[in-house]
Amino acid sequence: MKRLDGTVALITGGGVGIGEAVARLFAKEGAAVLITGRRKDLLERVAGEIERSGGRALAVAGSVADEAHAQTAVMQAVRTFGKLNVLVNNAGIGSFGKLLHETDDATWNELFATNLTGAFRMTRAALPEMLKAGGGAIVNVSSIASLVGIPTTAAYSATKGGLDALTRCTALDYAKQGIRCNAVNPGLVNTPMAAPLINDPARLAQAMAAYPLGRPGTPEEVAKLVLYLASDESSWVTGGVFPIDGGMTAQ
Repeated sequence: MKRLDGTVALITGGGVGIGEAVARLFAKEGAAVLITGRRKDLLERVAGEIERSGGRALAVAGSVADEAHAQTAVMQAVRTFGKLNVLVNNAGIGSFGKLLHETDDATWNELFATNLTGAFRMTRAALPEMLKAGGGAIVNVSSIASLVGIPTTAAYSATKGGLDALTRCTALDYAKQGIRCNAVNPGLVNTPMAAPLINDPARLAQAMAAYPLGRPGTPEEVAKLVLYLASDESSWVTGGVFPIDGGMTAQ
């Protein structure tokens, strides 16, 4: 038996990076997956490849910053697959390299709209369907930037700190209804968001000096932790924040 047989999962930011890896792994493990994101072409490529491999997938383009999209994505998952058991709040954007006094309101507001308010809206839309289903699992993709100070990331880090707090409160509020909520906190992972750093040998070497395992992570490695937290294997785990960072925050 596969680890997610009979479940339906909604994954935001599912067209690239960690979200794509999660969608592919979930489908391989038996889940029907609905993936959202802003780029329809990327979503349809991933969904099409999952279906050609024998899985079930649906792509719904839109932004988590849009309340209507949150409601539509949840309704489409239920209409197409019959229910909703798992939500992975993975959609996120970054803004790095600026000190706080150099950060304008537009950047601050955009980061919060996607990274924190987006997760709030998707979770708010998903919870009624999870309650109807008798329980479920929510996994928020946070960052080590919520756990340690990283220079020139104040606005981004603030969104991830808020996401960790949202994770803990959601876990407490819905534990008795059988809904678990946890966060994974990746360090530097080889994704499109990290490409400018990954592709700069000098900057990458400097960054890797802080990582005991000496390399960036892969989306597939993070997806395996998300799978554990979404599956019944973690049935006694809720409200947790789980670094996956090559040992960076252990120092």
